[in-house]
Amino acid sequence: MTAFGGFGEYAVDFYDGLLVDNSKTYWDTNKATYQSDVHAPMQALLTELEKEFGGEFGSAKVFRPYRDVRFAKDKTPYKTHCGGVIERGRGGGAYYVEVGPEGLRAGGGCFHLESDQLARFRAAVAEEIHGAALRGVLTTLERAGWEIRGDRLRTTPRGYAKDHPRLDLLQYRSVYAVRVWEPDDVLHERECFSRVRTAWRQLRAFNDWARDHVGPSERAR
Repeated sequence: MTAFGGFGEYAVDFYDGLLVDNSKTYWDTNKATYQSDVHAPMQALLTELEKEFGGEFGSAKVFRPYRDVRFAKDKTPYKTHCGGVIERGRGGGAYYVEVGPEGLRAGGGCFHLESDQLARFRAAVAEEIHGAALRGVLTTLERAGWEIRGDRLRTTPRGYAKDHPRLDLLQYRSVYAVRVWEPDDVLHERECFSRVRTAWRQLRAFNDWARDHVGPSERAR
């Protein structure tokens, strides 16, 4: 496989057009651009990153470009970005990268927690050592320019005190870190690899915590 040298010149333009015309006609007409400027570079990027971040954490994959519209009100058929990930199982830590109209996005952590994962997450957060460690990891990421996001309860989780010192963390039902770089020349250059690798290295402590204290779900999706 060709070494990653950046996303193609028309990667962002392809998704700008898809935002305007999310149709099979547009997709079929521009599919060659998607393959050459988006999918092939994403696969090359993940193949290189997998050498450092894969192993016991999992193998890399590029997500399918098609949306699951079976139960969605929005029936547009195609995703308006291309994402790739290295993870053992959803929720137990992830190294994520995405290219789309907004530019380049990197992320990691617990993007979705099944009930068994959520129970383990909260049990770890409630413990002083593990909970304080997560607090420190998230604080470090925020100071480095990451945005901490996630789905949160507005109330106190059942079984925990309202005055728990880490109530804000216990309220998370998913928690992850995100960083975005607007479209620039780096997106189309070899330096993009270094940008993602540096970002993922900053996420390592967060993903290691998720791997050790949450792990993959034992429930069938």
